[in-house]
Amino acid sequence: MTNKTTRETLSVSTQGIFGEATGAQPATPGSYGRAPSGFRLPGETALGPVRLQIADLGRSLDYYQEVLGLEVLERTSAGARLGAPGGVELVELVERRGIRPVPGRSRTGLFHFAILLPDRASLGRFARHLGQLGVRPGAADHLVSEALYLQDSDNLGIEVYADRPRTAWHRIGRELMMATDPIDMAGLLAAAGSEPWNGIPAGTVMGHVHLHVGDLSRGAAFYSNALGFDHTVWGYPGALFLGAGGYHHHLGTNVWAGAGATPPPSDEAQLLEWTIDLPDPASLEAAAGSLEEGGFDVAREEDPSSGFSVTAKDSWGTAVRLRCAGSP
Repeated sequence: MTNKTTRETLSVSTQGIFGEATGAQPATPGSYGRAPSGFRLPGETALGPVRLQIADLGRSLDYYQEVLGLEVLERTSAGARLGAPGGVELVELVERRGIRPVPGRSRTGLFHFAILLPDRASLGRFARHLGQLGVRPGAADHLVSEALYLQDSDNLGIEVYADRPRTAWHRIGRELMMATDPIDMAGLLAAAGSEPWNGIPAGTVMGHVHLHVGDLSRGAAFYSNALGFDHTVWGYPGALFLGAGGYHHHLGTNVWAGAGATPPPSDEAQLLEWTIDLPDPASLEAAAGSLEEGGFDVAREEDPSSGFSVTAKDSWGTAVRLRCAGSP
């Protein structure tokens, strides 16, 4: 394994923007965030797997198994599904030979997908594992969570993180406090204890997805006004964070790729699709209807075993699939 320093660093250090602010209050349920004016995603909303286009399946499998510790759930000649113990799918890899790696931050689409570990001890064991491999991640304390940042073999961004207890979250007015501050790496490693890293642990899920967009307002028109996410953090420079059920964010959007950013061409590594799991068919139908009322095209796919799923694209062509929880 090569000693690879992550090429993903967050665009701005916000230490002090919230950390030294006055008027901070505990972020008790219902005390923060801005709900959309129309349809609102239900509190049970969660994320499913991301679907990635990569250049070399064998190379990517080496990375996702050795570095991230994911389990192979299914493999075919064209791709693979990987996840956590218990068959929880997190990533689908789709091989397309000859594609190019992501060329830095010049594209809309994926900034990173974020794998949520069940506790801080697991994140500490993962950090120690990376050190043993000679991999140097980016790292940040976001006040609501602690995170490590990586790039895969095709330069696709990955975050691995653990949440702080919700009782430790704070707000200023209706806005949740988040930042990008230095992480307490010594404390994180101490939290790992003596237990070794044995791969991605049970209880790991897809926590959030973070996207480059061309305009925050146009992004909010799709993801909040039409799709139904709440605004949770809107004062972070160049970014907007959105979530459901009081979570700090299921989705981040940013304009850090610049005004000239373009959608990735078909011959580059990229995010093909990310997934939102809704609790029941009624919520799925309501979300689809809201997207259509917002003027966005919705593709419906019937499935005799699970009902149906719907797929829509934001203004820059990034596809999101909505389905009922537990659908294949």
